[in-house]
Amino acid sequence: QVQLVESGGGLVQAGGSLRLSCAASGSMFSINAMGWYRQALGKQRELVAVITSDGSTNYAASVKGRFTISRDNAKNTVYLQATSLKPEDTAVYYCNALGSFAWGIALDAWGQGTLVTVSS
Repeated sequence: QVQLVESGGGLVQAGGSLRLSCAASGSMFSINAMGWYRQALGKQRELVAVITSDGSTNYAASVKGRFTISRDNAKNTVYLQATSLKPEDTAVYYCNALGSFAWGIALDAWGQGTLVTVSS
């Protein structure tokens, strides 16, 4: 089993910043990639950023240059440094982990979500 625990969400003013974190815990698993998704009210969930074990990253065009994803492989923790926040960034942010369990079964885990609200 694996559990993702998120933290760092909250209320910020436009132009401010937040750092989200997500730690994976459990046993008998290996994570290959971790990422952040978000879902605004009335919208579909969308990819924000993803990072693989070797450090390769990808970002949604809407956040490129403002958000930075990083990972501590030893801690199985992923971070999202969000700067220059805009009201359009308001959403519930979800952590995701992809990998495999020791017995060869694919792992696809999600966190509970953390709310980011950006005020004007």
